[in-house]
Amino acid sequence: MHSPETQDRPTAARRRRSLAGASILLGAILLSGCAPEPEPVPYAKPVEVPPKSDAPDGGVANVDLADEGWVAEVSSSSGIPERALRSYAGAAIRKAELTPECGIGWTTIAAVGFAESDHGRHDGSKLGEDGVVTPPIFGVPLQGGETEEITDTDQGVIDGDPVHDRAVGPFQFIPESWENWGTDASGDGVLDPQNLDDAAMAAANYLCRASDYDMRTEAGWLSGIRAYNSSPEYLRRVAAAANEYAEAVSSAEK
Repeated sequence: MHSPETQDRPTAARRRRSLAGASILLGAILLSGCAPEPEPVPYAKPVEVPPKSDAPDGGVANVDLADEGWVAEVSSSSGIPERALRSYAGAAIRKAELTPECGIGWTTIAAVGFAESDHGRHDGSKLGEDGVVTPPIFGVPLQGGETEEITDTDQGVIDGDPVHDRAVGPFQFIPESWENWGTDASGDGVLDPQNLDDAAMAAANYLCRASDYDMRTEAGWLSGIRAYNSSPEYLRRVAAAANEYAEAVSSAEK
């Protein structure tokens, strides 16, 4: 596939289908036409890029980019499992190197991972040291009714369903979106939506592009998250989690 850095920014219609946004913890993909927001939506304030490890840059997978001491300390203070945090921090570090103007924070990536699958632990799944969740995470069939209807686009290869698409993996990509945004951040040669390293990096790429590379400002952050899932409840959940993670780091550093 083409690098996400060179893809055209999705149109609004394409964005609605281009990311899973199924949010297992909040329900399946919401239909457009949500009720007006009853109150202002908070956003995740910018945070510093996690410190890098001392490992050589060449050929380092995302999971090995963040300083081990930082990961251990932040995991303890935030409650994010260390293996998941290494994926999120690695994606933020890599994104800061590739497109520093975006400014996406590790806290936002982690908050989306929490909202979508509780860091890969939804419904008893576990995150392996290789970054792969087992058993695999699949959303409900997107067959209309309370969800958007999306008939099969991948012959069931990605989501195991030959009739309707399903959101897959810890970041809940639908097959069509994974075909467009999937990436190999783990360095194993496979673009795997069930691999948290791959999925976290793909989500970071998408959010940066959807925000017009402006995840530091309130307007840009909201644009990015709304492209992922436009539900006001989802926005609040992600913002709250991201800011809680940031506060946990501040508390740990005192």
